[in-house]
Amino acid sequence: MTRIYNFSAGPSMLPEAVLRRAGEEILEWGESGMSVMEMSHRGRHFGAIAEKTEADLRELLAIPPEYKVLFLQGGATAQFAMVPMNLLRDRTSACYVDTGIWSGKAIEEASRYCQVVVAATARAGGFTTVPARDEWRIDPEAAYLHYTANETINGVEFQDVPESGGLPLVCDMSSNILSRPVDVERFGLIYAGAQKNMGPAGITVVIVREDLIGKTIPGTPTVFDYRKHADNGSMLNTPPTYIWYLVGLVLEWLKREGGVAAMNARNIRKAEKLYAAIDASSFYSNPIDPAFRSRMNVPFRLADASLEKTFAAEAAAQGLEALEGHRSIGGLRASIYNAMPEAGVDALIAFMADFERRYG
Repeated sequence: MTRIYNFSAGPSMLPEAVLRRAGEEILEWGESGMSVMEMSHRGRHFGAIAEKTEADLRELLAIPPEYKVLFLQGGATAQFAMVPMNLLRDRTSACYVDTGIWSGKAIEEASRYCQVVVAATARAGGFTTVPARDEWRIDPEAAYLHYTANETINGVEFQDVPESGGLPLVCDMSSNILSRPVDVERFGLIYAGAQKNMGPAGITVVIVREDLIGKTIPGTPTVFDYRKHADNGSMLNTPPTYIWYLVGLVLEWLKREGGVAAMNARNIRKAEKLYAAIDASSFYSNPIDPAFRSRMNVPFRLADASLEKTFAAEAAAQGLEALEGHRSIGGLRASIYNAMPEAGVDALIAFMADFERRYG
């Protein structure tokens, strides 16, 4: 069997070592006599898996004890609603920074529950940058300030943590969590779907400061209440147990690879190589402000857009899959999350050079 280099934006490729380990344990985990898929979520075997997964995540991100770690369902999309349901408390407004399609979706959903103050937007420029901090308009009476750390579709990434003007800072880190160091204490809440850097689709991690939860808005369903999930160890209802287990395997792999610091260094090298290849050519281009280029998702265009489908098809034939851009904006896109080895980026760069020689 020959494995491809999967440049999908998500679900993304997983470390081969993780897949092999899962394959070895598919019939029996430890000496339990059963697969993880068959385990009761309330049994001792899965309890050990869940406990270790949380402990490893806390270690990798240095999560302080006053933060709850929740493993939930519904993807980051569910969090677009759960955040205002749980964090508005007695406030009637929340601030959002609009830097791309996903932050736009978060704004649209939050507007169902409160007045959304768009603190800053990059919409007029086509979402190619992050608005300058001195342009932000933060309402001091708002419940929180929300931003999307990395826009997977547009390829825009915050390179540092913004100041929140004293408000609890909420961040969607779905596509760059565990890819670079982050000071969790700067945040009131972090949420992230697993399917980019943590595992398969089906589970979402929420890291929330405990003092912010426990007072939902009226009408909030029980299953959307962070406090209920925290009090029940993320087992208020039956969780996606096998996905939780696979997230644990990815976290173990990350620790063996040197942790978040090692991933950060590797991701910088991968991104710098790919952007350098794009910038050195008049055949390829990247529209994003260099100060905010994503290390995770690299969109690019060809000078002759009619060749983009040919590029994607020929790349796939050489084992470089899922390079089509998002359907909403077209073009091409290489997603190079933690599990993408440098060899995969090198193979893409070599293909790009060859394609330019043949069609440029």
